[in-house]
Amino acid sequence: MHQVCPISPISSVEPLLIQSALSGAAQLAHPSTPRPLAAAPSAKPIGEPWISEDDLLLDVSLTFLGAAQCVTGSKYLLTLDQGRQRRQLMIDCGLFQGLKELRLRNREPLPLPVPDLEAVVLTHAHIDHSGYLPKLVRDGFRGAIFCTDATADLLEIMLLDSAKLQEEEAAYANAKGYSKHHPAEPLYTIADARQVLTLLRSVPYDTPVQVTDQVHVVFRDAGHILGSAIAELTVKGSQQSKKLVFSGDLGRYDNPVLYDPTPIETADVLLVESTYGDRDTRIQDPEQELVRLVNEALAHGGVLLIAAFAVGRTQTLLYYLKKLRQEGRIPKVPVYVDSPMGIRVTSLFQHHTAAHRLGESNPFYFENLTFVSEQQQSKALNQLAGPAIIISSSGMLTGGRIIHHLYHRLPRPQDTLLLVGYQAEGTRGRDLQDGAQQIKMFGEVVPVHCHVSELDGFSAHADRSELLRWLSNFKKPPKRTFVVHGEPEAATKLAQTLHHDLGWPSVIVPEYRESAKLFTGI
Repeated sequence: MHQVCPISPISSVEPLLIQSALSGAAQLAHPSTPRPLAAAPSAKPIGEPWISEDDLLLDVSLTFLGAAQCVTGSKYLLTLDQGRQRRQLMIDCGLFQGLKELRLRNREPLPLPVPDLEAVVLTHAHIDHSGYLPKLVRDGFRGAIFCTDATADLLEIMLLDSAKLQEEEAAYANAKGYSKHHPAEPLYTIADARQVLTLLRSVPYDTPVQVTDQVHVVFRDAGHILGSAIAELTVKGSQQSKKLVFSGDLGRYDNPVLYDPTPIETADVLLVESTYGDRDTRIQDPEQELVRLVNEALAHGGVLLIAAFAVGRTQTLLYYLKKLRQEGRIPKVPVYVDSPMGIRVTSLFQHHTAAHRLGESNPFYFENLTFVSEQQQSKALNQLAGPAIIISSSGMLTGGRIIHHLYHRLPRPQDTLLLVGYQAEGTRGRDLQDGAQQIKMFGEVVPVHCHVSELDGFSAHADRSELLRWLSNFKKPPKRTFVVHGEPEAATKLAQTLHHDLGWPSVIVPEYRESAKLFTGI
């Protein structure tokens, strides 16, 4: 595992706006607007610096650089202005994924001097929250990156893999000549990703840590993936302190592997995710539904190909498959995990036993389970007739070894593809979920003759009812709530519920690159 530096705890377009008339208008502005310097005083005592009372007061603003009316690219820029001094840090630093128009944002320059950025606070390791970190380093960032212990270990796996894909994509574009850039350049390299690892500062859960002299953070378990966190930031001004809560991605309740999301009771400002803000899980008993789908797929005599995220979903599936086999509810057919990242992540659960419910047991291993490491072994699975189960990544079918499995399995009527996670707009997974009859890959149009099923009960995201359950823990509504990390319909529906049904005073669905003034003169 990567060695990170542990931190000692400290001692002690227009955005949618939903709010009451009494709460006052939310102040939003484009981040590119220059901040005027304060006018110079007319006179001061000779030999003494002129420091007005206003120079000591702190203004705090937040810019939404991603996950605003979409589910990827999480990046929030926190700006602290005190007199003529400006300090900035970032909460999450993710890649945009899915639609091309979103992915192109990864190439847009950030609206800030990156070398001046002081720190990054990271809620978890998923690429849509962490995958821009190597680009940040490539552009000159050298500050500290604060995250939980398990997240630090996951980042070593995930960022190096992401960088490898970036390099391979650029090499392929150059070989085929389809890039508008000559030569095509990767967004970042493996060397950039390795430099990120040197900046990580690991923090235990529930431990206050100083990020700057004006900001400290506490990570609370979010129950989403191993090491995922809710970030509670306290900003200390000269007159008062304010609490900002970033939900990150919230997990589901009663997960057999991970703990429930930690309840939070107070916040001045809240950012809450809304991936499933407009709907509840259709499947109330996902375990029984998995039994039905597995037995149905294997009855066709073919292979059940399960598209699973390497982090979280793969491990949950292995837990259930072991349990169901032991109980005799599904056949004991061969199971193959064909995901190098998924294999490495699975091993991390044994190193971070305090971060999950399973303790020091070995819950993911059983008879007839094979971890496929070598590429030749992976390709050999294409000849497998079944009955058998293959778990592979990526979960949205955007890359990874599952692509060559799809190429061979989609045309086979006896095989089944099972989608078990969120499928973002613009991905192959979403296309198949929506009933596509053919899919383009490897320069060919591949017909879809296999069975395509989905199981939403294994999502790692809280559904609408679970989001509201978590939000109900607040003793009083935050003064300002921003609904993020959701497609427009999902974010809007959750925002309307919070404001109209629950009476929260100021609920905002921000837009990409909008800025909000959070506090003035604190």
